[in-house]
Amino acid sequence: MTRSVPDLPAALVRKHLQEVLDTCRETNKQPSVLMLARRLDLTNTTFRRRYPDIAREIADRRAVPTARRSGPTAHDRLVARNAKLRRRNRELTAQLALAAAQIQNLALRNERLNEALEETSNVTSIRSRTSRR
Repeated sequence: MTRSVPDLPAALVRKHLQEVLDTCRETNKQPSVLMLARRLDLTNTTFRRRYPDIAREIADRRAVPTARRSGPTAHDRLVARNAKLRRRNRELTAQLALAAAQIQNLALRNERLNEALEETSNVTSIRSRTSRR
C-alpha cells in the first residue's frame, strides 16, 4: 500500500530547489530531481508527476555543461576523437556505397554495349544457339 503524501506549495518546492542549486554550485555537483525529491521526502516518480516543470528545469540545467577551469580532460578528448572517427566512418561508408553503385552502372552499360556490338556484327552467340535445342 502506498502512503498518501500531501501536495506541497510550489513556492516551498522552488525554495528547496534554490537551496539544492546553491549546494550543488558550492560542491561542484550536478543537481538532480532525486536530490530535490529526497529533500522534500517524496519519491522520484511522485515528484516528477506532481512537478513536471521543475523536473524539466532541473534536467535542462544538467544538460548545460559546467564551465571547466582547465583544458579538455582525457574523457573529452576521447569523446571528440570518437565523434571524429564516427564522422569519418559515415563518410567512407557513403563513398563505398557510391563506388558500388557506379560499378553496377558500368557493368550494366558494358553489357548493353556488348549486346549492341553483337547485333551490329551479325555474330551469333554460343549461348543463344545451345538454348534453342
